[in-house]
Amino acid sequence: MRIVARLHGYPPRHNAGAEWMVHSMLRALVERGHDVSVWLSRYTDDQVDYDLDGVHVVPLQSRLDAGTAIRQADVVVSHLENVPSAGALARGYGKPLAVICHNTHVQSFREMAGGCELAVYNSYWMTREAELFFAEYPQGVRPGREVIVRPPVFADEYRTKPGSRVTLINLNAEKGGGLFEKLARRMPDVEFLAVVGAYGEQIVPDLPNVGVVDHMCGHEMRDAVYGRTKILLMPSSYESWGRAGVEAMASGIPVIAHPTPGLCESLGEAGVFIDLHDVDGYEVAIRKLLTSKTEYGLVSKKAKARSAELNPASDLAAWCTAVEALA
Repeated sequence: MRIVARLHGYPPRHNAGAEWMVHSMLRALVERGHDVSVWLSRYTDDQVDYDLDGVHVVPLQSRLDAGTAIRQADVVVSHLENVPSAGALARGYGKPLAVICHNTHVQSFREMAGGCELAVYNSYWMTREAELFFAEYPQGVRPGREVIVRPPVFADEYRTKPGSRVTLINLNAEKGGGLFEKLARRMPDVEFLAVVGAYGEQIVPDLPNVGVVDHMCGHEMRDAVYGRTKILLMPSSYESWGRAGVEAMASGIPVIAHPTPGLCESLGEAGVFIDLHDVDGYEVAIRKLLTSKTEYGLVSKKAKARSAELNPASDLAAWCTAVEALA
């Protein structure tokens, strides 16, 4: 099959969780023998086509004829901002459309309700939110088929020996950049690691106990981030899932997180949940994990167990089968 994905950004230039989720899913289709290409809708510094793990990526600077690619496709895939335009082209050319949903915002469901043959939800709680949306939005067109694919994390690609730092990945306000800065100032004796994210205004502390790592390709995260991390912070105001936490758990790294529905589902019993406004609570939890080998070992063991539970093989198989059924 010829599968064409219309997306706004893609690794290694754009490395947000949504893009790495889609890449893992497209890579699985490549491994099943399909021809997969990604056509980008935003300008980047990339001037020519490139391949990543068998997925062929076409930057906007390279070629502008995404419409032609969609016309020649067997299946069209899209997500986020490109769903309306990709959906219009897919319907115009009579091609089946698969939409990958990364959040529970009404706009995401409404755009998908314009018509698609396959909807992919990244969690069970998102599926329930979609049920509520369609119950209250009868004018919407329900997807022909729905499948749950939790953001695939191949543990072997992230597993390493944990380091010594307390880490936040993506320093914008919604991900907890403000809290991270407060903790670093309050705990000058603790080493922190700030990882610049793919989007949003970054709150980067200029402090001697904070190391800063620039935005990078996901293939580099194991050595550059998780190999230096002892505790991962995820005090996000919203997470539909929380891929970074699952990546960290592959190495038994404890994750302290705000209890969003997505993080509660992804981290399960392995998560240490504290409200994002409770700065004192985060400090207490961090110090306990850094000073108590028993406590750290217990949480680390739970993290490794949860990582094993989230083996992506069955979700990816269901995804590939669903896409193949569209053609």
